[in-house]
Amino acid sequence: MTENINLNRRNFLKYTGLTGTALMLGFRVSAENTEIVKGVEAESLLGFEFSPNIIIEKSGKITIFNTKPDMGQGTFQSIPTIIAEELGVTLDQVTILQTGGEKKFGPGQSAGGSSSVRSNYNELRKMGAAGREMLLTAAAQQWSVPVSECYAENAKVFHKPSGKSISYGDLAEAASKLPVPKEPKLMDPKDFKMIGKPTPRPDVPLKISGKAVYGIDNIVPNMVYASVERCPVFGSKLVSFDDTETKKVKGVQSVVKVDRVFGKYTYTGIAVVADTYWAAVKGRKALKAVWDYQGNENFNSDDFAKKLRNLAGSEGISDKNLGDFDAAFANAEIKLEAFYETPMVSHSPMEPMNCVAHWQDGNKIEIWTSTQVPSRIMRDFPKQFGVKEEDITVHTMFNGGGFGRRLYTDFIIEAVNLSKSINKPVKIVWTREDDTQQGPFRPMTFSAMKAGLDANGKAIAMQHKVISPSINASGKAEYNKNKVDGTMTEGIGEQKYEIPNMKNPFVFADIHIPLAAWRSVTSSTLAFAHECFIDEMAVKAGKDPLAYRLEMLTKDTDTKKVLLKLKEFSNWDKPLPAGWGRGVAQYEFFAGLSGHVVEVSKQPNGAIKIEKVYAVIDLGTVVNPDTVRAQLEGAIVMAITAATKNGITFKDGRTEQSNFNDNPVLRFNEMPKVEVFIIADGGKNIKGVGEPGLPPLAPALANAIFNSTGKRIRKMPFDLENLG
Repeated sequence: MTENINLNRRNFLKYTGLTGTALMLGFRVSAENTEIVKGVEAESLLGFEFSPNIIIEKSGKITIFNTKPDMGQGTFQSIPTIIAEELGVTLDQVTILQTGGEKKFGPGQSAGGSSSVRSNYNELRKMGAAGREMLLTAAAQQWSVPVSECYAENAKVFHKPSGKSISYGDLAEAASKLPVPKEPKLMDPKDFKMIGKPTPRPDVPLKISGKAVYGIDNIVPNMVYASVERCPVFGSKLVSFDDTETKKVKGVQSVVKVDRVFGKYTYTGIAVVADTYWAAVKGRKALKAVWDYQGNENFNSDDFAKKLRNLAGSEGISDKNLGDFDAAFANAEIKLEAFYETPMVSHSPMEPMNCVAHWQDGNKIEIWTSTQVPSRIMRDFPKQFGVKEEDITVHTMFNGGGFGRRLYTDFIIEAVNLSKSINKPVKIVWTREDDTQQGPFRPMTFSAMKAGLDANGKAIAMQHKVISPSINASGKAEYNKNKVDGTMTEGIGEQKYEIPNMKNPFVFADIHIPLAAWRSVTSSTLAFAHECFIDEMAVKAGKDPLAYRLEMLTKDTDTKKVLLKLKEFSNWDKPLPAGWGRGVAQYEFFAGLSGHVVEVSKQPNGAIKIEKVYAVIDLGTVVNPDTVRAQLEGAIVMAITAATKNGITFKDGRTEQSNFNDNPVLRFNEMPKVEVFIIADGGKNIKGVGEPGLPPLAPALANAIFNSTGKRIRKMPFDLENLG
C-alpha cells in the first residue's frame, strides 16, 4: 500500500490508524550525532518529542515514512527500500507516507544535490537493522531460544530448528520495550533481495492510474483560485492598475496586490482571485497595469554577453591554485587559448509552479504544494511570517519535475501572502508563460581557457577562468565579491587530471535577473568548456582524446576507472562508418561522477544526427538500477536540450521566450539511443544519480562533432541542422 499523504500532529492517528502499543523507530538528529531512537505508546504519541520513521503496529500494519520529496527521481521507492531491506519486509507489506518538514523527522527533509540516498544510506540501513534485531530478540525471548536460531523474513520471525514463526505485529509490543541497539549488525550485501535489483516503484501505479496527487491537482474545501500578473521586466515597481474590466469577468471575486519573495528580491504582482482558475486567468488578461521599469527595460542578452567577454582580461579571484600556472604557461613550448560560452536556461518542469495556501485563525498556515524543500519551509517561514513552527503544516505532494526550481519557496511565499490578504484558502497556478518568463534561470556562464604543453604535447599548465553572475548573489542581500564563490567554480578543482600547474579564477559579473541552481548547477556549464578544451589539447598534441586523458591519470582514481570502462563499453577503438564521429567527456563534482561517449553522423544535407550515447556512472552502491538508467536518460534529454535549443534570452528587459514553442525541449524523434553502464562495486563513497549524467553530454557531443566535421564548437546552444 502506498500513499502520498503528509504527516502532521493533527492527522497522524487518523492517517496511520494507530491504536495500542507499537514499535516505532526513527532518527534523533542533533548537532553532535544521529542516533536511532524508539517511540512510545500511541496514546502519548502526540506529546512525544520525536515521530518515528518506522511504525510496526500490533495489527501487523507497517508504515515507513519517506523524508525525501519525490520529483520523479524515485525517492518514494529508494528511501523506504533501504529501510525495508534491513527490516526484513517487502514494499508490498509497507504503507509509505510522505513527511512535510516536521521537526521530529530532522532537518534533512529535502531533495537536491543528488543527495537523497548517498547522504543517508548507512543510517537508513541501521534503522531497519535495529528494528530487525529488536524483533528477533523479542521472538527469541518468547520462545526461550537463542537469537542465533532465529531469522527475519517477510514481516515474520522464524525459528530455524522448529520452523515455527511469529508475525512482526504480534512482536511489536514486546519489541517496543527492548533497548535499541546502537550498532546493529547490517546484512551482507550479497543477501540483499531488493537493494541493487531492478525493483518495481510503488509510485508508478499511482501515477499511471491518476491516483497520485501532485500539487497542481490539490483541492481543499472553500478554496478560491488566483492568477498573478507580474511585471515582465525584472527590477520594476508597480505604479498602478485598472481592474475595471477584470471585475466584469464572471467568477472574479477580487483583485489584490501580492508579493513574491525570491532571495534578496521582492516582486509585487496583481492577483486576480476567482471561483475558477479559468476565470482568474481571463480576468488577469483584462487587467491594465502601469509599471516603472527603472531603467531595466534597457537590459538585453547581447549587451550582457559583451560585458562578460570584456571581463575575460580581469584577474578575478583565484581558487584552488596548484603550482605556478603563470610561469609554466609563459615558458611552455606550445600554448593554447579558447573562450567558451553558455546561455541562460529555464527549468521548465512539466508541472508549473503552484501552491495551495490557507492562512487561518490569525496565525496558522497550512500549505499543499510540490516542493523539494519541506524542511526549508518549516525552517524559514516562522521568521518570514511571524508564526510558530508548530502552527505551520506542510503537505508535500508529488513533484511533476523539479530540476532545482523547487528548491526555492518564492511561489509558496506568494500564495501564503495572498491567503493572508484575502483570508481564504487560495490556489495559485503559474501559467507556462509565467514559468518560462519569470525565472529564476541558470546563469549565463563564460570560460576563458589557457593551456601550456611541452614539446611532446604533455600538459604542464591549465587555466579555467569562470566569468559569470552568481547564483548565491541572487539569494543574499550582502554578497562578498572579494571571496571565491565555490558554487560558480564547482568541479574544476575536483578534476583528477595530473596537470602540475593549475589556476582557477572567478570573475564576478553582477546581474539583476533572479538566478537559481539548475540540474547539476554550474557543472552543467563548466564541464562543456573544461572537457572540450581537454580535447583541444589532445588534438594539438596529435593524440587520441581518450588516450590523452588516460595519460594524465596515472593514479588509480574513479575518473580513470570510468574512462577505462567507457573505452571498453563504447568500443572506442572500433572504426566508425564514414562521416561519423565520436567524442568523449567526463566530469566529477559534488553530486558524483559520470562519463559519456557520443556518436554522431553527418547527414547528406550537412546536418548532424546524434546516433548513440554511451553513459557510464560510478555510484559505489546502487539501490534500483532501473531508476538509475531512467535518471541518466532524463539527464541526457535535458543536456541535449540545453546544448542544442535556444535557451533564454532577453530583449528590452523582457524574457523573449514564452512557452515550449520558442523554448523547446528535445522531441521524441530527436532522442538518440542510450546505453548505460552502472559501476556499483560496493565502494565506500556512494555517489549521486540525478545530476552527474548531465554535464558530460554537451562536451562529448561537441567533441564528436569536431571528430566528424573538423568544426570546433565553443558556444552553446548550437544548431545541429546548421553548424555554419
